Amino acid sequence: MTAAEQFAILLDAVAQQQARLHGIDPTADPWTGRLARLFRFDPHRPLEHNLEMIAGYLRPDDVLVDVGGGAGRVSLPLALRCREAIVVDPSPGMGAEFDACRSEARITNAHRIQSNWMEVSDVEGDVVFSADVAYFVRDIVSFVEKLQAAARRRVMITLWSVSPPNSEAVLYELLYGEPMAPVPGFRQLMAVLWDMGILPDLLALPDTPWWETSLPSTKDEAVRDALESGWVMEKDMGAARETISRNFDLLFDFDRVSYRPRWRQTSRELLITWATGD
Repeated sequence: MTAAEQFAILLDAVAQQQARLHGIDPTADPWTGRLARLFRFDPHRPLEHNLEMIAGYLRPDDVLVDVGGGAGRVSLPLALRCREAIVVDPSPGMGAEFDACRSEARITNAHRIQSNWMEVSDVEGDVVFSADVAYFVRDIVSFVEKLQAAARRRVMITLWSVSPPNSEAVLYELLYGEPMAPVPGFRQLMAVLWDMGILPDLLALPDTPWWETSLPSTKDEAVRDALESGWVMEKDMGAARETISRNFDLLFDFDRVSYRPRWRQTSRELLITWATGD
């Protein structure tokens, strides 16, 4: 069995579990409303260490293509450091946040294409970048091949050492009574790349996950955080809230200021990158 086949098997198991337990429609846009707004950041902010290292690969005259770039968390600040930024993302919810953020920040050299990456044509750049997307791509070989074909100079992919969905596995099993089907992560992606004859650099970036920089300060906020982390459907919200409240002391540590989830594993952002030409 090839690495790509193993990658697809993991994602098939995830889809089957989601359909069986949650009735999730794979064609629906999950990135709407408050969830989309969580990915909206000030483009003029000082760059975090991780993004600063990513920006170090860009040149002022570059065109950056951000595949699955969502609300522009990465592409909009990098647009201030290159000639043009193009986001390719299928989500209308994320697209609305991108448009609003770009307008408020008065950035004129960034735009988006609302499309699945595999369905868009005639998009290329000097650097093609993709953050936190590969976990969910079943046909990973075709996805990578298209990234590489579109990149005149470099491909950059970032994933977390513990895939964000997998970091909620303990909470998920508590809520749903069965182990979470894990999404593939950087180990599986690296095996696919090696099978494709690609030998990338793999760099561990210094910052902790950006969504952990602000921890809940009250029990109510901590329960709400857990409900959002567990991807709880609206119809299951009441029962899930009761389960989390009942097991609160097992789920959270309190350091006199904030509540830290015990179930989350320590994670680092990983940059997987390779050159495609001079």
